[in-house]
Amino acid sequence: MRNNKELVSSLEQSGVLKTPDIIEAFEAIDRKHFVPAEFTHQIYVDAPLSIGEGQTISQPWTVAFMLELLQPKKGDKILDIGSGSGWTTALLAYITGKDGSVLGLERHVGLVHFGLENLKRAGIKNAHIQKASDALGMSGEKFDAILVSASADEIPEILFNQLKIGARLVIPVCDSIYLFEKVSEDKVTHQEFQGFRFVPLIH
Repeated sequence: MRNNKELVSSLEQSGVLKTPDIIEAFEAIDRKHFVPAEFTHQIYVDAPLSIGEGQTISQPWTVAFMLELLQPKKGDKILDIGSGSGWTTALLAYITGKDGSVLGLERHVGLVHFGLENLKRAGIKNAHIQKASDALGMSGEKFDAILVSASADEIPEILFNQLKIGARLVIPVCDSIYLFEKVSEDKVTHQEFQGFRFVPLIH
């Protein structure tokens, strides 16, 4: 696999990538802007790659799977927890468009800077990355969607309070990916998808 077009095509052929807006984002936001220089020969391999600090840029198939669950839309306000290289932040920002916004949270200061540089290189203007606080997420704010790219030990119900009604949360918990949907102030539905591995969520 030598270029981004071939990577996107392979994800479509596998059946994981199917929503037009998400496909368009993968085509526009080239993974090459988010991979450290020493891995340039592996940019388009469908595998996670190290970005330092014990963290990784996720496998493209897994990112596609999670975004398809999240179903981000134009104009959405999205929280991206564990933004790492900024790749998922940029993909989400592209989908939400000029009327939307994405806030990336990252625990490692070096990766905050790395992610911000990568967003700039990719020409993304409607997203920002900042250092995460000790509390998970952004208490007191509500989002149309929340994506978490690191594995929690248990379901972090604190994030449910940060969802608008109808909003979705996609998060790895242990070795599963969960999709939560807030259907009312006191009801959250969920689906579990097993068989995934992520770096641990630190908070």
